Amino acid sequence: MQKTIAIQGAEGSNHHKVARDFYGAAIQLKECMSFDSLVASLLDNSADLGVMALENTIAGSIIPNYALIDQNNLHITGEEYLNIHHHLMALKGQKMHDIKEVWSHPMALLQCKEFFKNYPHIRLVEDVDTAEVAKRISKENLVGIAAIAPKIAAEIFDLVVLEDEIQTIKENSTRFVIVQTTAPQNGIDQINKASLKFQLNHKRGSLAAILNVLSDCKMNLTKIQSLPVIKTPWKYSFFVDITFEDYNEYQKAITIIEIMAEEFKILGAYKNGRR
Repeated sequence: MQKTIAIQGAEGSNHHKVARDFYGAAIQLKECMSFDSLVASLLDNSADLGVMALENTIAGSIIPNYALIDQNNLHITGEEYLNIHHHLMALKGQKMHDIKEVWSHPMALLQCKEFFKNYPHIRLVEDVDTAEVAKRISKENLVGIAAIAPKIAAEIFDLVVLEDEIQTIKENSTRFVIVQTTAPQNGIDQINKASLKFQLNHKRGSLAAILNVLSDCKMNLTKIQSLPVIKTPWKYSFFVDITFEDYNEYQKAITIIEIMAEEFKILGAYKNGRR
């Protein structure tokens, strides 16, 4: 049976590209204009899986998404690292000198700011989503308007790419995770990464002790992120990602940490998306 994949943003977005990379082109897509509505679609079973951006090499961690995964007891079942490419697109027949305004998400506009210094006549307009603008240009036949969006959007909405790779920083990557409400069914032989959450008491060296356990069990710490515990001022939860080669060592590590931590949760165990 065809799965319904919830994405943040519109068809033609980077979230859509990740969904297509994971599950192929023949997927049922559910477009969500916010991460909150994406999670809601999983909880009400209108979507089977969700694609959620978690961190970016320029912007850093998307901290609210850590909280969404944790608070709604979602499970991470996979991940993908996607190089972010910004392309300028418009209706076919349009040229750069025809463009009066560029509409896009504020982050995309910011990441392409240097490019537009060469085109002072173009007005930059903040909008809700990169791909949704591309869709609107095509649907409403908007002349003189261009969008900054992934190339997949130009293909889907039959637009012409006026300029390729207009982002200022060329090495820009986003980590996306696949989330669902049920526990993952990944086979042990496919698991070499895990996302964990734990709380510690306010005792000197408590975090160092956990990190020593990870090191002793040959876990490679690839990410650590702290979030405040809302109902307890000055207390923090720690979200960590670890990679490993030996699943038995991973099991040993989580068994020890579960005893040491005040609260412990496995957010997901899955295949490392870094190639």
